[in-house]
Amino acid sequence: MREVANWKKSNVSYLTTLMKESDVVGIVRISGIPGPQIQKMRRSLRGKAELIVAKNNLIERALKETAEEKKGLDGLLDVIDGQCAIITTDMNPFKLYKNLEATKTAAPAKGGELAPDEIEIKAGDTPFKPGPIVGDFQKAGIPAAIEQGKVVIKKTKVLVKEGEPIPAEVAMMLTKLEIFPLTVGMDLGAAYENGTIFKKDVLAIDEDAFMGNLNYAITGSFNLAAFISYTTPLTIRPLLSKAQMDVMNLALNAGVVNKETIKPLLAIASGKMVALASQIPDGLDDELKAMLSAAPAPSAPAVETKPDDDKKPEEDEEEEVSEEEAAAGLGALFG
Repeated sequence: MREVANWKKSNVSYLTTLMKESDVVGIVRISGIPGPQIQKMRRSLRGKAELIVAKNNLIERALKETAEEKKGLDGLLDVIDGQCAIITTDMNPFKLYKNLEATKTAAPAKGGELAPDEIEIKAGDTPFKPGPIVGDFQKAGIPAAIEQGKVVIKKTKVLVKEGEPIPAEVAMMLTKLEIFPLTVGMDLGAAYENGTIFKKDVLAIDEDAFMGNLNYAITGSFNLAAFISYTTPLTIRPLLSKAQMDVMNLALNAGVVNKETIKPLLAIASGKMVALASQIPDGLDDELKAMLSAAPAPSAPAVETKPDDDKKPEEDEEEEVSEEEAAAGLGALFG
């Protein structure tokens, strides 16, 4: 049986120690990132996270050993693909993902890479003077021509569809046009925290859409609580305001006189008096005539109602209620 090299044992031991001491462990794909850029990214994470580049078989061994203590950690084995690194931190997985996304930068294509998105060239002027470059554009499939002493792109065209390899000729011309279709940076495949594996599709949150949905949910829940009169510190003031308006309307309709209703009731009575006076202009004194002339014209004439001839007079008469009985009834209504 071949003996395992000491440096491999040392690397695995170092990785397991870091993973055991950290709240969050992630697998980061670093394929295609130049060494100097990895060092720059590592420095940008200093104090927030630890990035360890190692061979995949050593990472897998360390994950399996640490999973004996941290249950579920070996779920990260499923996302190990290509050149990977281990990242350990105390940040929650969502914050870690956001930090790693911030380290990504646009990069030129060299040819042969798969287009991460559709690559489109826009119609318009270029900074180049007439010359052999027109042929280079055309060789790359870019419809270029010379117009008024300038090299222009005649029409907008899709050069490479998403997921297709970028031809070397296209990559060269895109670089000359300072179009960088690739994004270089650490790609968090998945992260482990408290027994749960968070994969990239869960971690990639559209913050604007999330906040919009959250605000919609808050508004909807507030409206529902107010509608069903569910009291909370947030709904108590609107509910009290609504109750006050309801009580005022009820008191006005019932003709209850108090210091809050007296002015609205007098205004209602005045309006009714003016409306009645408008029907009998010949029997008014000078004061009522002045009030009537100052009042706005009614939108529609009052409709005179005729009593039912078949109905007996005594049926039209309501039973008189004494003031004492009316006061007792209102007292019961309003406590």
